[in-house]
Amino acid sequence: MEPIVVEHLVKDYGHERGVFDISFAIKEGEVYGFLGPNGAGKSTTIRHLMGFSKPDKGDAKILGYSSFANYDKFMSKVGYLPGEIALPSGLTGWEFIDMMKKMKGVKDDTFLNYLLNLFKLNPQGETKLMSLGDKRKLAIITAFMHDPDILILDEPTSGLDLGMQQVFIKLIKEEKKRGKTILMSSHIFSEVDATCDRIAIIKDGKIVSEFIANDLKHNRNKVYEIKFKMLKDCEDFVKDIKKSNEFKLVNYDKKTVKILLKDENVNEFIELVSKYNVEEFSHQKETLEDYFMKYYREDKIFGGV
Repeated sequence: MEPIVVEHLVKDYGHERGVFDISFAIKEGEVYGFLGPNGAGKSTTIRHLMGFSKPDKGDAKILGYSSFANYDKFMSKVGYLPGEIALPSGLTGWEFIDMMKKMKGVKDDTFLNYLLNLFKLNPQGETKLMSLGDKRKLAIITAFMHDPDILILDEPTSGLDLGMQQVFIKLIKEEKKRGKTILMSSHIFSEVDATCDRIAIIKDGKIVSEFIANDLKHNRNKVYEIKFKMLKDCEDFVKDIKKSNEFKLVNYDKKTVKILLKDENVNEFIELVSKYNVEEFSHQKETLEDYFMKYYREDKIFGGV
């Protein structure tokens, strides 16, 4: 049984807001990345998985249970980290931890102490006076401290500095080795690229692409960046590219162009470039960000004035 299943989920808030016929399933021991900007539908999907909202159509299941009607049957096995942290006022960090320990039935503090040390958090102050980063650390620690089999993490590193983001990535890799099933929504390419086995890109409430992370890392696509000496050369080159079915324009900014193509079309591409006065030329494999931006870049590409 797949621990997390979303089947044709629909939640329509009107004005094209919500999620529309979303389906995916996460295997046991898999880290699944849910990639998209704010407002794309990531949090809406997660709220349905947690049983906080009732679908208009379809279903969201954890451990085989429809979440909305059965959240009490699986909640002890799930660690949930919301995208927006709202800690109760009037409590210190320690008091909040003690409250969550009682709710989650934590008897042994070994893993809790490991997490506190890992994130270098001293939770003795009042929660309402904590920095955004410390609030996020506290939320991460309380989501993980009961050692759940399933982790559902919504924008988990929002508010953390770069150093703590790397610490979080380290923790996810450790939990992955221990066989945890993890759904992680994010708009940060580096953490998705570093941790996820499969990735779904969501746009306007719909999954527009789902793929195995290693397939992208080892694919035959290349991104070439060319800087031209003259603006006219750049503009003429872009016109030629738009006529071709073999090359894809990624980005165009003044005298610099980024092009996506497959390995087998390199010779044809070099022949085309050689017709123009080029100042700089470089290439790289297609990154997760490059692939993502194919779905999110604007239809119009502006070359400057």
